[in-house]
Amino acid sequence: MTDKPAKILIADDEALVCSTIAKILGTFGYTTQMVEGGRQLLECVDDSYDVILLDINMPGMNGFETLNELNKKGHEIPVLFLTGAGSMDHALKAINMGVYDFLTKPIEDLDIFNVKIRRAVEKRMYVLRERRYKEALEEDVQKKTKQLKEQNKLLRAYSNSLENATVQLMSSLQNAMEEKDYYTAGHTMRVTEYAVKLGAAMELESRELVVLRRAAQFHDIGKLVIDLSCIQKPESLSSKELELIKKHPTVGANIIKPLGFMDQELFIVRHHHERMDGSGYPDGLTGDKLDDLTKIIMVVDSYDAMTSSRNYRTNMDTQEALEELNNCSGSLFDPDVVRVFSDNVQGFIPEQIGVPEPSREILS
Repeated sequence: MTDKPAKILIADDEALVCSTIAKILGTFGYTTQMVEGGRQLLECVDDSYDVILLDINMPGMNGFETLNELNKKGHEIPVLFLTGAGSMDHALKAINMGVYDFLTKPIEDLDIFNVKIRRAVEKRMYVLRERRYKEALEEDVQKKTKQLKEQNKLLRAYSNSLENATVQLMSSLQNAMEEKDYYTAGHTMRVTEYAVKLGAAMELESRELVVLRRAAQFHDIGKLVIDLSCIQKPESLSSKELELIKKHPTVGANIIKPLGFMDQELFIVRHHHERMDGSGYPDGLTGDKLDDLTKIIMVVDSYDAMTSSRNYRTNMDTQEALEELNNCSGSLFDPDVVRVFSDNVQGFIPEQIGVPEPSREILS
């Protein structure tokens, strides 16, 4: 209990009973307020009261009806029923409705009366402490949740900044490789443009387009650490040289692997030379094991290889390359991807996307 006297609300239609109980409570140090019925009690009750003494038999609104309405208000104030001649039915009904205790009229044993009131007041103090604890806990949770949101926002910003910096660094390395080697100059930029435009035509979601762009940017990054001087040869490559070139998807995937935010891009980089019939490399995956983004890169990468100049043969024009893609549709390339690419390719090709380059990308 606190230093402040407990406040008790008494509801009884008999004024003499009310005043008598109020005087007894006053001698025990409690403050009281009296009302003559249930409706009056409901009008004045609030959280400032610690205990309610409620007569069962009152005109207009009896004790049970009043208790029912009190329960709806949610003050959680202990209610003690005042009863002159209670019955077991009344007792069971009252207990089921949440009444705290019973007091018989007239009050004869003041010690028992005082004990019941004191316990009810202690119950109220416990309820209020628990309520304050829950409110403080909820406030603390809200405060910490807000802090976590702010921290997560900072972490996301940092993570995005780190991702962007990593992507920019890798792009710079990729560009440096292409600028140094005439035979790969512009290839990545064109493949990226084709891939993103084809993805948009296939109505991919924005997040998928981000992944597709990154995968296209880095699909040949494995060539950074492979000696590809052989691709400048004027004649066809030897089987040993072809095997060396075929390692670049695996090497590229290993370069990307430490970057946890590029798992999907890693798959695409590793498998952009796979084929629908399983004849591709490095793992010989069939079309049912490949996702749509990988299938897009497969098509646009091969298209750019066919339409780019080669040191040992003349490059195809757009129509010839489309015919080759359609001839290989179903066996090497996904038919749906080829169809959408064929239907929209003229819109994919601006006046100039990079500089056409000699390339030794192969379809098989």
